[in-house]
Amino acid sequence: MDSAPPTAPRRRGRKGDPAGRRQAILAAALERFLAEGFAAATLEGIARQAGVAKGTIYLYFADKQALFRALVQDRISPVIGLAEAALPAFPGPTPVLLRHLARTFVREVLLTERRQLLRLVVSEAPRFPWLAEIYWQEVVSRGLGLIRAVAQRGQARGEFADDTLARFPQLLPAPLLVGFLWTTLFERFEALDLEAFVERYLDILLHGLERAPA
Repeated sequence: MDSAPPTAPRRRGRKGDPAGRRQAILAAALERFLAEGFAAATLEGIARQAGVAKGTIYLYFADKQALFRALVQDRISPVIGLAEAALPAFPGPTPVLLRHLARTFVREVLLTERRQLLRLVVSEAPRFPWLAEIYWQEVVSRGLGLIRAVAQRGQARGEFADDTLARFPQLLPAPLLVGFLWTTLFERFEALDLEAFVERYLDILLHGLERAPA
Protein backbone atom coordinates (compact mmCIF):
# COMPACT_ATOMS: atom_id res chain seq x y z
CA MET A 1 0.00 0.00 0.00
CA ASP A 2 1.27 3.49 -0.77
CA SER A 3 2.91 5.27 2.14
CA ALA A 4 2.23 8.88 3.01
CA PRO A 5 4.06 11.23 0.64
CA PRO A 6 7.02 13.18 1.98
CA THR A 7 6.46 16.74 3.13
CA ALA A 8 9.99 18.15 3.24
CA PRO A 9 10.44 21.27 1.09
CA ARG A 10 12.14 20.73 -2.23
CA ARG A 11 15.22 22.59 -3.33
CA ARG A 12 14.54 25.52 -5.58
CA GLY A 13 15.11 24.97 -9.27
CA ARG A 14 18.14 26.81 -10.52
CA LYS A 15 17.60 30.24 -11.94
CA GLY A 16 17.00 30.04 -15.66
CA ASP A 17 15.60 26.50 -15.41
CA PRO A 18 11.86 26.94 -16.07
CA ALA A 19 11.35 23.30 -16.99
CA GLY A 20 12.90 22.23 -13.69
CA ARG A 21 10.72 24.64 -11.71
CA ARG A 22 7.61 23.42 -13.54
CA GLN A 23 8.42 19.80 -12.72
CA ALA A 24 9.13 20.68 -9.08
CA ILE A 25 5.75 22.42 -8.83
CA LEU A 26 3.93 19.46 -10.39
CA ALA A 27 5.62 16.96 -8.08
CA ALA A 28 4.84 19.10 -5.05
CA ALA A 29 1.21 19.53 -6.14
CA LEU A 30 0.68 15.78 -6.38
CA GLU A 31 2.25 15.23 -2.97
CA ARG A 32 0.09 17.89 -1.32
CA PHE A 33 -3.10 16.71 -3.07
CA LEU A 34 -2.48 13.16 -1.83
CA ALA A 35 -1.44 14.16 1.69
CA GLU A 36 -4.13 16.77 2.40
CA GLY A 37 -6.90 16.20 -0.12
CA PHE A 38 -7.62 18.47 -3.04
CA ALA A 39 -9.72 20.96 -1.08
CA ALA A 40 -7.25 21.43 1.78
CA ALA A 41 -4.13 21.67 -0.37
CA THR A 42 -3.18 25.29 -0.95
CA LEU A 43 -1.02 26.99 -3.52
CA GLU A 44 1.04 28.37 -0.63
CA GLY A 45 1.72 24.83 0.60
CA ILE A 46 2.53 23.62 -2.89
CA ALA A 47 4.95 26.52 -3.40
CA ARG A 48 6.62 25.79 -0.07
CA GLN A 49 6.93 22.10 -0.97
CA ALA A 50 8.42 22.99 -4.36
CA GLY A 51 10.80 25.56 -2.90
CA VAL A 52 9.45 28.45 -4.98
CA ALA A 53 7.49 31.63 -4.31
CA LYS A 54 3.73 31.37 -4.58
CA GLY A 55 3.78 33.90 -7.44
CA THR A 56 6.02 31.56 -9.42
CA ILE A 57 3.21 29.03 -9.63
CA TYR A 58 1.05 31.55 -11.50
CA LEU A 59 3.74 31.84 -14.17
CA TYR A 60 2.93 28.25 -15.10
CA PHE A 61 -0.58 27.40 -13.84
CA ALA A 62 -3.74 29.45 -13.32
CA ASP A 63 -5.09 27.42 -10.38
CA LYS A 64 -5.24 23.95 -8.80
CA GLN A 65 -7.46 22.65 -11.59
CA ALA A 66 -4.84 23.63 -14.16
CA LEU A 67 -2.21 21.93 -12.00
CA PHE A 68 -4.15 18.68 -12.00
CA ARG A 69 -4.70 18.75 -15.77
CA ALA A 70 -1.00 19.39 -16.28
CA LEU A 71 -0.17 16.44 -14.01
CA VAL A 72 -2.32 14.12 -16.11
CA GLN A 73 -0.93 15.49 -19.36
CA ASP A 74 2.63 15.22 -18.11
CA ARG A 75 2.48 11.83 -16.37
CA ILE A 76 -0.19 9.72 -18.11
CA SER A 77 -1.00 11.20 -21.52
CA PRO A 78 2.44 10.32 -22.98
CA VAL A 79 1.82 6.64 -22.19
CA ILE A 80 -1.45 6.77 -24.14
CA GLY A 81 0.28 8.69 -26.91
CA LEU A 82 2.95 6.01 -27.32
CA ALA A 83 0.27 3.33 -27.57
CA GLU A 84 -1.67 5.36 -30.16
CA ALA A 85 1.48 5.84 -32.21
CA ALA A 86 2.31 2.12 -32.11
CA LEU A 87 -1.04 0.96 -33.49
CA PRO A 88 -0.72 1.85 -37.22
CA ALA A 89 2.69 0.23 -37.66
CA PHE A 90 2.27 -2.81 -35.39
CA PRO A 91 3.21 -5.83 -37.52
CA GLY A 92 1.94 -8.71 -35.43
CA PRO A 93 -1.42 -10.36 -34.69
CA THR A 94 -4.05 -8.33 -32.90
CA PRO A 95 -4.11 -10.55 -29.78
CA VAL A 96 -0.39 -9.84 -29.37
CA LEU A 97 -1.10 -6.12 -29.75
CA LEU A 98 -3.75 -6.27 -27.02
CA ARG A 99 -1.33 -7.98 -24.67
CA HIS A 100 1.26 -5.33 -25.46
CA LEU A 101 -1.17 -2.53 -24.59
CA ALA A 102 -2.23 -4.12 -21.30
CA ARG A 103 1.36 -4.89 -20.29
CA THR A 104 2.43 -1.35 -21.12
CA PHE A 105 -0.22 0.15 -18.86
CA VAL A 106 0.66 -2.20 -16.01
CA ARG A 107 4.39 -1.54 -16.35
CA GLU A 108 4.25 2.20 -17.00
CA VAL A 109 1.32 3.22 -14.77
CA LEU A 110 0.17 0.68 -12.18
CA LEU A 111 3.69 -0.35 -11.16
CA THR A 112 4.98 3.24 -10.96
CA GLU A 113 4.14 6.40 -9.06
CA ARG A 114 1.81 7.36 -11.92
CA ARG A 115 -0.86 5.25 -10.22
CA GLN A 116 -1.09 8.00 -7.60
CA LEU A 117 -3.05 10.15 -10.05
CA LEU A 118 -5.69 7.45 -10.40
CA ARG A 119 -5.76 7.13 -6.62
CA LEU A 120 -6.41 10.87 -6.40
CA VAL A 121 -9.26 10.71 -8.91
CA VAL A 122 -10.94 7.77 -7.15
CA SER A 123 -10.73 9.42 -3.73
CA GLU A 124 -11.59 13.01 -4.68
CA ALA A 125 -13.92 12.82 -7.71
CA PRO A 126 -17.11 12.41 -5.62
CA ARG A 127 -16.50 15.95 -4.28
CA PHE A 128 -14.80 17.32 -7.38
CA PRO A 129 -16.42 15.71 -10.46
CA TRP A 130 -14.25 17.73 -12.79
CA LEU A 131 -11.26 15.62 -11.69
CA ALA A 132 -12.92 12.60 -13.28
CA GLU A 133 -13.86 14.73 -16.30
CA ILE A 134 -10.24 15.73 -16.89
CA TYR A 135 -9.03 12.15 -16.44
CA TRP A 136 -11.76 11.02 -18.83
CA GLN A 137 -10.74 13.54 -21.48
CA GLU A 138 -7.00 13.00 -21.24
CA VAL A 139 -6.81 9.27 -20.52
CA VAL A 140 -9.97 7.16 -20.44
CA SER A 141 -11.71 8.32 -23.63
CA ARG A 142 -8.44 8.06 -25.56
CA GLY A 143 -7.79 4.61 -24.14
CA LEU A 144 -11.27 3.37 -25.06
CA GLY A 145 -10.89 4.78 -28.56
CA LEU A 146 -7.58 2.97 -28.92
CA ILE A 147 -9.10 -0.34 -27.77
CA ARG A 148 -11.99 0.07 -30.22
CA ALA A 149 -9.53 0.66 -33.05
CA VAL A 150 -7.60 -2.48 -32.07
CA ALA A 151 -10.85 -4.46 -31.87
CA GLN A 152 -11.85 -3.33 -35.35
CA ARG A 153 -8.40 -4.31 -36.61
CA GLY A 154 -8.89 -7.79 -35.16
CA GLN A 155 -12.29 -8.17 -36.77
CA ALA A 156 -11.07 -6.92 -40.14
CA ARG A 157 -8.21 -9.43 -40.08
CA GLY A 158 -10.53 -12.29 -39.11
CA GLU A 159 -8.81 -12.71 -35.73
CA PHE A 160 -11.87 -11.89 -33.62
CA ALA A 161 -15.17 -13.66 -34.07
CA ASP A 162 -17.42 -10.64 -33.49
CA ASP A 163 -17.61 -7.04 -32.32
CA THR A 164 -17.72 -7.79 -28.58
CA LEU A 165 -14.56 -5.85 -27.75
CA ALA A 166 -15.54 -2.92 -29.95
CA ARG A 167 -18.88 -2.71 -28.14
CA PHE A 168 -17.38 -3.20 -24.69
CA PRO A 169 -13.83 -1.83 -24.72
CA GLN A 170 -14.02 -1.71 -20.92
CA LEU A 171 -13.26 -5.45 -21.00
CA LEU A 172 -9.56 -4.75 -21.48
CA PRO A 173 -8.96 -2.29 -18.60
CA ALA A 174 -11.24 -4.26 -16.23
CA PRO A 175 -8.41 -6.31 -14.65
CA LEU A 176 -6.21 -3.22 -14.46
CA LEU A 177 -8.81 -1.42 -12.36
CA VAL A 178 -9.40 -4.48 -10.19
CA GLY A 179 -5.67 -4.80 -9.68
CA PHE A 180 -5.36 -1.12 -8.80
CA LEU A 181 -8.17 -1.30 -6.23
CA TRP A 182 -6.83 -4.53 -4.79
CA THR A 183 -3.28 -3.30 -4.35
CA THR A 184 -4.57 0.00 -2.94
CA LEU A 185 -7.03 -1.45 -0.41
CA PHE A 186 -6.27 -5.11 0.27
CA GLU A 187 -2.60 -5.76 -0.52
CA ARG A 188 -1.67 -5.95 3.17
CA PHE A 189 -4.22 -8.75 3.70
CA GLU A 190 -3.46 -10.79 0.58
CA ALA A 191 -0.80 -9.90 -1.96
CA LEU A 192 -1.66 -9.95 -5.65
CA ASP A 193 0.81 -10.70 -8.42
CA LEU A 194 -0.59 -8.00 -10.68
CA GLU A 195 1.30 -8.94 -13.82
CA ALA A 196 0.40 -12.64 -13.56
CA PHE A 197 -3.22 -11.74 -12.76
CA VAL A 198 -3.50 -9.58 -15.89
CA GLU A 199 -1.88 -12.27 -18.06
CA ARG A 200 -4.37 -14.93 -16.95
CA TYR A 201 -7.27 -12.56 -17.52
CA LEU A 202 -5.98 -11.86 -21.04
CA ASP A 203 -5.81 -15.60 -21.72
CA ILE A 204 -9.48 -15.93 -20.84
CA LEU A 205 -10.54 -12.77 -22.69
CA LEU A 206 -8.69 -13.62 -25.90
CA HIS A 207 -9.99 -17.18 -25.86
CA GLY A 208 -13.53 -15.78 -25.81
CA LEU A 209 -12.83 -13.22 -28.53
CA GLU A 210 -11.17 -15.70 -30.88
CA ARG A 211 -13.55 -18.64 -30.57
CA ALA A 212 -15.93 -19.44 -33.41
CA PRO A 213 -19.47 -18.11 -32.97
CA ALA A 214 -21.98 -20.63 -31.65
